[in-house]
Amino acid sequence: MHPERVGLYSIERKLGSGGMGTVYLGRRQSDGLLAAIKVLPPALAREPGFVARFNREIEALRQLSNPHVVELYEHGEADGTYFYAMEYVEGETLTTRLRRDRRIPWREVVEIAIQMCGALKAAHDAGIIHRDLKPSNLILSTDGTVKLMDFGVAQLFAAGRLTRTGSVIGTAEYMSPEQAGGGRVSKRSDLYSLGAVLYVMLTGVAPFRGKTAIEVLQQHRYGRFDLPGRYVDDLPAWLEEIVCQLLEKDPDRRPPDAFVLSRRLQEGLRLSTRASEGDTSEGEGTFHPDTPTVTAEPRALGHASDAFRSPGPGTLMRDLVRAELERSHRAGPIARWLDNIWVLLAILALLVAGGVWWFQSRERVEDDSAAAFTGTGIEAEVERFFELARHYRRIGDVNRARRILETVAQLLTDRPESTALRSRVARRLKDLDEDTRTTNETPELLDGVEARVRGLLESGRREQAETLVRRLTELYDGDASAANLLSRVQELVDLSGLERPPVPHPRPR
Repeated sequence: MHPERVGLYSIERKLGSGGMGTVYLGRRQSDGLLAAIKVLPPALAREPGFVARFNREIEALRQLSNPHVVELYEHGEADGTYFYAMEYVEGETLTTRLRRDRRIPWREVVEIAIQMCGALKAAHDAGIIHRDLKPSNLILSTDGTVKLMDFGVAQLFAAGRLTRTGSVIGTAEYMSPEQAGGGRVSKRSDLYSLGAVLYVMLTGVAPFRGKTAIEVLQQHRYGRFDLPGRYVDDLPAWLEEIVCQLLEKDPDRRPPDAFVLSRRLQEGLRLSTRASEGDTSEGEGTFHPDTPTVTAEPRALGHASDAFRSPGPGTLMRDLVRAELERSHRAGPIARWLDNIWVLLAILALLVAGGVWWFQSRERVEDDSAAAFTGTGIEAEVERFFELARHYRRIGDVNRARRILETVAQLLTDRPESTALRSRVARRLKDLDEDTRTTNETPELLDGVEARVRGLLESGRREQAETLVRRLTELYDGDASAANLLSRVQELVDLSGLERPPVPHPRPR
């Protein structure tokens, strides 16, 4: 069931929905213009400062004009619901294409990437960072044009939360390491996400994968990915190098901006096309399209010695490549020093000795800890609770670890001789606060749950909605990041029970 009208647009059908709202196909009544109408969730309007952020960000987005960016027509508010109308593009999302074909040929990937660079350059020049670049935000139109949508929307939805808690904004599989750590983003953060999208288009899999979103974010920050060439046999080395550079952990090691990246992609595609057509004579220096072609004089077959008198362009290129390979593999002083069996054995012996020392020192530390627990008095008891809190912290139950430490702090309040222990408890509570500062966002597994519960209630399946909410409450019991969402869906179920009595189900005969 969709609304008949939103603002100046009459709604024809639903195009899709997600965590950021629902999209409808609408027609403007004044001139018949078709547009994609994105209706934002009503809960957003209740967030402090949302209306001001909405107007400010939408006005900035309206200034974007680029053939590869979905044009924003207008925005507004109707009956407490905020929406914006954007260009309707005939085609499919990159997600749909990947589900059908899994992989995309590398030449087409480069063509798509060049168009994406044009969209990113236009946005970055206007001071807008996308923050949520992913296949579902890319539309492949029927005429071959690639269009990027939802510019700045992620920042719009969570600007307040971002400044208060350091929450991460974006999609885990395509998020840059600095976003995953709740740090400051820049245009190079979008380039990292672009590199992840290129990786998926080329290989059919994400560069980093995990069972949970937290595992994926940790992989982005600290993990290593398989080289794309492992999945694609005909992938050029220059393209693999670009993808790997885009996925660098350090933003300073990525390309400086989308324009430079676009030029590199265009140059690589041009050289690959020339090589596939059999033209490998690059000459000395930069290629000039106006340089006249020089044809070689035919040689008589009887004078074989003339063929070795002057090397041709193919021989020159071969010799240059061979010389470069020999230079790159020429051993330096360190390599020559390591190319000795006795040196390697000595290094191995040092590593073994270091490992033995490390294990012995670890055993001594564990023995000291055990001795502390076998002691008597308040300190031994507090140490036992410290170890229990560390256990729950390691397994991810931060709330229970905090409750243990807060209880210990209360017990030590009226003991003047326990000042040092109270300081240690305070430090551990501070460490827990640091750990949870970047993990207060609503779990991604709960995305769309509110809409699902609402749908069950609207279709008269209240018992299923109650069962779903009860199981979610048991699953996320004590999880502060899910408390607000669980409260909202529970309120929906409670209100539905007040509106109409439950319908009894007939007993089976």
